[in-house]
Amino acid sequence: MYLQKLTLFNFKNFESKSFDFQDKINCFVGDNGVGKTNVLDAIYYLSFGKSYFNPVASQNIRHQQDFFMIEGNYKINGRGETVVCSLKRGQKKVIKRNDKEYEKFSDHIGFLPLVIISPADRDLIVEGSDTRRKFVDSVISQSDKIYLKALINYNKVLVQRNALLKYFAANRIFDALNLKVYDEQLEEYGTIIYQKRKEFLEVFTPIFEARYKVIANAKEKVSLKYRTQLDDGSLTDLLAQSLEKDRVMQYTSVGIHKDDLLFEIDGYSVKKFGSQGQQKSYLIALKLAQFDFIKNLAKLKPILLLDDIFDKLDDLRVAQIIDLVNQDEFGQLFISDTHPDRTEEVVKKTNQSYQIFKL
Repeated sequence: MYLQKLTLFNFKNFESKSFDFQDKINCFVGDNGVGKTNVLDAIYYLSFGKSYFNPVASQNIRHQQDFFMIEGNYKINGRGETVVCSLKRGQKKVIKRNDKEYEKFSDHIGFLPLVIISPADRDLIVEGSDTRRKFVDSVISQSDKIYLKALINYNKVLVQRNALLKYFAANRIFDALNLKVYDEQLEEYGTIIYQKRKEFLEVFTPIFEARYKVIANAKEKVSLKYRTQLDDGSLTDLLAQSLEKDRVMQYTSVGIHKDDLLFEIDGYSVKKFGSQGQQKSYLIALKLAQFDFIKNLAKLKPILLLDDIFDKLDDLRVAQIIDLVNQDEFGQLFISDTHPDRTEEVVKKTNQSYQIFKL
């Protein structure tokens, strides 16, 4: 699978721009602020129907314009496929595949498997548990429609239950029967999500540990632990136990929306005790393990986006990535960098076909 052509209209800083790509390595070079990362984000958008960097869709429209459009022409198993994402101010986002509009965005997830490695990934270590849950959700959802559907339904019911708790508080009433309807649905969807997250981490963790060992060339032991309230009992029981607290707080305080991943090296928190080099290696190993996991399930090599990583990595880690490219473990790569000479020097070592776009 590879992206042959990308066309942008009014997306972020681009008024109108087209790119024709190599099926192996494509690099975007130039000063900060010229739009290198925006091109990568547009490619990400075609896979997920949203930006990796800015969750507010309307803010991805170029200043003083009414709409944006991104079009990608792909070759998948020898077959041509066209995907278009567009948004007009005040209207809903539209995603089309071969001119046919998706009724549900979730139907598109997983069709164009993709992994991004970016300096923004540091949020996985330093930010709250919701960032790490999104990472897990993104990896599983690209290959498991049942999981994605359960996740969408769970979040929808959670919003409704929280709204009902607020309504009860505002009107000084309480209806346990009404609340129980939502509790039963949370139990149904939450149990599916809990089981699939557990199964996923059983498969994913050894892949991650193997990747870390190669990238860091280190003897320390890394671990990835799943922390969930559902290890302590069924969601129905947990909701019953927290009912009074939920009534006071006016939101649902227990459930799989509180799950977290613990990142550790030699049993210690990566956030608190990991060196900068260890943190970088940990994150790259996570993302490459994501790549491996998706590739194995999809039977396709995902597109890999490397955003500004040469500026953030030492020579050893860059060399490890180049070695992986030479082993032909990856399919199509997109790289952004501020230094044209450095980029060319790095990609030449891959002995693969490449193209450099100066922005």
